[in-house]
Amino acid sequence: MLVKNKSKQYLISFFSVTTISLLCLAFRNVIDYKIIGYLLLFLVSILAIFLEIKPVLLAAFLSALVLDFLFIKPYYTLHIDNAEDALLLLLFFIITLINAVLTHKIKHMQKAIQVKETRANTMKLYNTLLDSLSHELRTPIATIIGSIDTLQQKNVNLSLDSKENLLGEIEKASMKLNYQVENLLNMSRLESGYIQPKLDWCDVKEIIYNVCNRLTEELNQYKLIINIEENLPLFKLDYGLMEQILYNLIYNASQYTPKGVKIQVDVKYEVDVDYDMHMNVIKKCIIIISDDGYGFPEAEIDKAFDKFYRLQNSKTGGTGLGLSIVKGFVEVQNGTIKLSNAEEGGAVFKMTFEVDCLATNSVENE
Repeated sequence: MLVKNKSKQYLISFFSVTTISLLCLAFRNVIDYKIIGYLLLFLVSILAIFLEIKPVLLAAFLSALVLDFLFIKPYYTLHIDNAEDALLLLLFFIITLINAVLTHKIKHMQKAIQVKETRANTMKLYNTLLDSLSHELRTPIATIIGSIDTLQQKNVNLSLDSKENLLGEIEKASMKLNYQVENLLNMSRLESGYIQPKLDWCDVKEIIYNVCNRLTEELNQYKLIINIEENLPLFKLDYGLMEQILYNLIYNASQYTPKGVKIQVDVKYEVDVDYDMHMNVIKKCIIIISDDGYGFPEAEIDKAFDKFYRLQNSKTGGTGLGLSIVKGFVEVQNGTIKLSNAEEGGAVFKMTFEVDCLATNSVENE
């Protein structure tokens, strides 16, 4: 961890050399001064990793001064009796300075390389996003403009059915556009750490059916199966975030699996007892969304929740934000999400939320 305060850097440099010198002073009679020189050289090398160049140069100068004053005979004087010791001290000082400067330069080079790599990755992400958006946003916008233009033409007589079809196209394109914009806004909220879940008693069954009703057109060519445990309690979750999570997962299943496959939603309630935590009762809401499509390539499962990531052989389009948003929304509600492939084929998303729950019969009695 780099020290940013300049005054602290000088103090660290001074006290580090002083501490090592005092420790070595206690063993001056049993340790050769050359070994002490190596220790001080090593200290300067360590300081060069964490401090700026000037405090490091101070440490190098102090090390040479201390080595001469305390450890080269005659002690407590800067005078040196023989040429060999004088040469060794001079070489120590030069090597220490060179080592400090080189280590400092290497550190700055590494930082420059990291900045360059970060910028390159950022540009790559932005280019990926812009390429995706150019398709994902342009298509519905073109549909809306084209349909409105046709409706506004006075010299064209449209039947009632034709007008309704055009209005339907406008509605579908608007919904798709809204979905993409919502994903961008949600990712921005996650990146900024702005999201604070508003936990309240939620009926997960109600959320699931609401989402499936919104996706009626996308799901009309799939076998939708919903299995919800009887007498499912209410869970303390964020209704809006849960809607987004389920919408993204079910929408993705409809977009990236062949027509006619099964899309299944399972919801159950589990209670675990943690004996290590003094018989602590852990209540869980478990939601599993699965399909019997192609599943995910095993090598890409770990990357599926990465921002902007799209499968290598996936169809064109898509921003690669949906699953990363899902993961973020699950985790801010104290939940976990796991992706795997079913043995018989297809993807399985399992979400587990450790939450408070409230039996529905107690609500009815109230």
